[in-house]
Amino acid sequence: MILDSAAELIAEEGVAQLSLESIGQKANVSKTLMYRYFGSQIELLRELLDREYDSLRDQQAVAAENAETYEDLVRNVTRAYLSYIEERGLIIEKLQAYPNISNKQDPTHYRREAAVSYLAKLVSDSFDIPMDMAIACTDISFGLPASAGDFLLRSKMDRQKIEDLTVAMMMGGMMGVRYDVSVAGAKLKRPTLPKKKGG
Repeated sequence: MILDSAAELIAEEGVAQLSLESIGQKANVSKTLMYRYFGSQIELLRELLDREYDSLRDQQAVAAENAETYEDLVRNVTRAYLSYIEERGLIIEKLQAYPNISNKQDPTHYRREAAVSYLAKLVSDSFDIPMDMAIACTDISFGLPASAGDFLLRSKMDRQKIEDLTVAMMMGGMMGVRYDVSVAGAKLKRPTLPKKKGG
């Protein structure tokens, strides 16, 4: 309840005007109770940001589990990310603006290692790409949804169009890597030419 109230106040007024007292009033709890749960406003805001990141990652994990193809996986996870950013991105953005609250550049950095490991295994198995390359591709690709989420907050473009563009870029990139691994570096198999007559 306290964190929900803080999120509402941040969405309405930003972080600069926030105080434990104003959050307590919004949540209808006493100042004493506020300090019982949170030693400081910074501690409260860090916990709120972690909750936002956790919620986003959990939604993406569910989206990934429901995918049947790699394209489904990319689309589902991208949709979950953009939907969350569309709804809650301004709260995250406002909290991230304060270095004493967040040291992360964007939400994709939160619990990133576990997510990259899980997705890279799927990429390696699905595309027959060596694991080290699958990890690199997956980790690098995390930047696209983050950029798409940032663009969504700054532009008037429809979320679905941004999703479609992001998915196309991610799929195209993976197909390019697959081509590079399986075709571009493959030795040419030259057919045996028939011998010329008389020579």
